[in-house]
Amino acid sequence: MMRRSGENTPLLGNSRLLRTPASTHLYSDINSDPRDRNNGLGDFNSIETLEDSHRSDAENPEPEEEKEVKIDQEHILKAGFESLDYEVSDNLIYQREEKVKSSKTLALQWQEVRRWIICFLIGVLTGLTAGIIDLGVENVSGLKFQSVKELVDKCVTEQCMYYPLLVWLCFNMGLVLVGSVLTAYVEPVAAGSGIPQIKCYLNGVIVPHVVRIKTLMTKVVGVVCAVAGGLAVGKEGPMIHSGAVIAAGVSQGRSTSLKLDFSIFKVFRSDREKRDFVSAGAAAGVAAAFGAPVGGVLFSLEEGASFWNQALVWRIFFSSMTSTMTLNIVQSYIKDHPWELSYAGLINFGTFGNVNYQFVELFIVVVMGAIGGLLGALFNHINYKLTIFRMRFVQRRWQRVIEVMIVAAYTAAFAYILIYFSQDCMPLVENREPMLMQYYCKDGEFSSSARLFFDTPEATVKNLFHSNPGTYQPLTLFIFAAGYFFLACWTYGLTVPSGLFIPSLLVGAAWGRIVGILLSMASKNSGWVNLSLYSLVGASAMLGGIVRMTISLTVIIMEATANVPLGLPVMISLIVAKWVGDQFNEGIYDIHIHVQGVPMLGWEPLPLTANLNAKAVMSHPVTVFRMVETVERIIRVLKEEKHNGFPVVTDYEPNSSAPQENVELETFGTFRGLILRSQLIMILKKKLFVENPNLHDILKDLKMENFMDLYPRYLPIQRVSISPEEASYTVNLEPFMNQSQHVVLESASYSSIFSKFRSLGLRHVVVINFQNQVVGMVTRKDLARYTVDSHNGQISIAEKTIIL
Repeated sequence: MMRRSGENTPLLGNSRLLRTPASTHLYSDINSDPRDRNNGLGDFNSIETLEDSHRSDAENPEPEEEKEVKIDQEHILKAGFESLDYEVSDNLIYQREEKVKSSKTLALQWQEVRRWIICFLIGVLTGLTAGIIDLGVENVSGLKFQSVKELVDKCVTEQCMYYPLLVWLCFNMGLVLVGSVLTAYVEPVAAGSGIPQIKCYLNGVIVPHVVRIKTLMTKVVGVVCAVAGGLAVGKEGPMIHSGAVIAAGVSQGRSTSLKLDFSIFKVFRSDREKRDFVSAGAAAGVAAAFGAPVGGVLFSLEEGASFWNQALVWRIFFSSMTSTMTLNIVQSYIKDHPWELSYAGLINFGTFGNVNYQFVELFIVVVMGAIGGLLGALFNHINYKLTIFRMRFVQRRWQRVIEVMIVAAYTAAFAYILIYFSQDCMPLVENREPMLMQYYCKDGEFSSSARLFFDTPEATVKNLFHSNPGTYQPLTLFIFAAGYFFLACWTYGLTVPSGLFIPSLLVGAAWGRIVGILLSMASKNSGWVNLSLYSLVGASAMLGGIVRMTISLTVIIMEATANVPLGLPVMISLIVAKWVGDQFNEGIYDIHIHVQGVPMLGWEPLPLTANLNAKAVMSHPVTVFRMVETVERIIRVLKEEKHNGFPVVTDYEPNSSAPQENVELETFGTFRGLILRSQLIMILKKKLFVENPNLHDILKDLKMENFMDLYPRYLPIQRVSISPEEASYTVNLEPFMNQSQHVVLESASYSSIFSKFRSLGLRHVVVINFQNQVVGMVTRKDLARYTVDSHNGQISIAEKTIIL
């Protein structure tokens, strides 16, 4: 039988096909739906993946023989990742429905109204979730800090300072134990911030379990435990993932995990509609985290959504505004100031007031941006090496839990030792904060170094921005910034929900304040130095150097500070940090995406691909179906192949062994359309055979939503019951195939094919010759397998190794 290298077939061109060991748990069932598998492919931070040795089927046909193959983790592509079906199947049934729908204005208007209702619900539920997370973190952290503070005050005089440390360790390790066990054993995809996973989903790649209700529950509980447990993490990043999960669930009107179906919003049960709502959920998460609805929209555009239109922008902005307002109301009740709408987001940067700066200071901002870019590149490089180490040596779940416990203990020990040996005492002017600690300071003084740790990370960022000059000594800030830098680098990637925004802001605010202090010391007239400005610029430069975002971060910080004039230095620092960091490596999210072998398509095609055409990148040979196909062959192909799209052709005999004459490349019939795997299974399930006497009546009542009844977990072919007599029947695929499927000529360039995939959200493109005959297929993996290598100033095109 002819076999094509399509959506899942890894052997493409000169790329190597490698099989991973059984312990990697990658996709092996060729018929089960990938969205219903929990094998670690979605866990971007603690994935079970390749070991140092792999088996090459192409070079070692004997299963008992193995050959060691060294693989660069940045140059792999995993065949298990599937793509979303963003394109509408423009078949005869769909066309019939659209003709009827276009004549009913009220039906179209009601459908649009329901989209706005869903966006409203997404905003409300995301805001409520943010309020729950914040309430949990505040209460649990308050209990921990109060207990340790009472012991410290007692043990300073009784010489038992080891006791508060033990209690602090027990609190931290106990809390993170709950979060890590929940993540490792219940839903591993909830680990990390979730931004890389959502970014992949919005780019068109299915990450298993990424938008499940179980993921949301694990995320909420886990992030409360991680932040309250003292890890160098924030709760803002996970809010983006949480908003996306909420959006995916609300827009479908059901939960497949809980087996609940409210039978509403059925018209939106498709990848196309679902992804648009997930964009709104991600933006609502940003809006709730930072109180920045406009920044949320820009974040969804810059980091996530591949496809954009004006109507979608308005709905996303509406969802973001609703999320901000809901959290505002919830926070007002939590703070005992009902309906005082001054609590816009989870993090409050405080009021910067009239922060003035001179033109010459912009040059200092440029230098700070360069420092942020260098530190960000160093952070990303170290974290990349740690990620590779974890993938190779920390694969078992209990090992991941132990690693989290070790990091929690080290974090508490670092904080306690820094406070214990620091003599950073400041006079107590007005004790409005209950967690100010005296330690060994004199009466009427407090330990400013303790203030860095005895509060939530968000409150510490605010303190670094607005503390009076002289509150922190440069040496204390340097030790804190250096230690927290490596703690954050070590922590990101652990099997626990964690955000990277706040740790980055903390480190940047600390060294930014150091820059301000040094400028004050070096200047005779230090009145022009504003420590708040330099702390903010350092924070933005550090964050920009790590995540490499510019537009959305500028607007987010402007909205969070409520200060438009600060936008210029913030933007300059972010742009310079990105430029400098990009000279060394990618942003942290892109690094984690590529390390996991996700077929991610960037905004633009790679350079040096102009000499590649469709014939060079396509998969060949191709498995096709005839216009009228036998049931027996459909079942056999679906069981043997794991592809999701099949060209429908005429003038082709699959069992013909006669060689084709006068052809440069083998062809597979005249192209007529494309049929999806899920459609074929539904045809078999509903017995839509030509020999069925009721076929005409069934087709007359058949609707497109009938093909989406089981979305997104489609029925595997093994569960479709077909009798021996029915196996001899035939199916006419003409009413069901997509007659508007995108095709390209075999001479089409790589860049033109890439642009079609990126702008239209395609999953398959059929390659034809000048006689309209099928010669190949191009999928996302065929395009994503190319990468650019740079060596000694020279760049070249290389192919990634594709693994099963």
